[in-house]
Amino acid sequence: MANDSSDFARSMAIATSGLRAQAGRMRVISENIANADSTAQTAGGDPYRRKVPTFSSALDRTLDAQVVTLGRIKPDQSNFRVRYEPNNPAADATGNVKYPNVNSVVEMTDMRDAQRSYEANLNIISATRRMIQRTLDILKS
Repeated sequence: MANDSSDFARSMAIATSGLRAQAGRMRVISENIANADSTAQTAGGDPYRRKVPTFSSALDRTLDAQVVTLGRIKPDQSNFRVRYEPNNPAADATGNVKYPNVNSVVEMTDMRDAQRSYEANLNIISATRRMIQRTLDILKS
């Protein structure tokens, strides 16, 4: 039974780490979407730069299990979108305005993927809890 309970704990810890990582990913994506149409604060300046979440693997020594963590949040170095808007306060000397390098379709696709991964980890936790409850019910009998 001791081995089974450690397997349950390991399963819960791995799924919980996945929940945390995907929640962090969704926060970054939400920030990108919120800033998709923002412009620079000063004329000719750079606008918001898209952020890209990364993941890393870590060893949980207590459970002897590999877990996932949200890694560094890296700036996307792709080019900004540029539009000719000479009357915009953020326009440079040639009348061009830089907009963030955020593609809302890509962000929404990433958000859907993060939500699915989050739900999958949540389902693992729910299934593990049901198995623990069934095990306890059997032991009571």
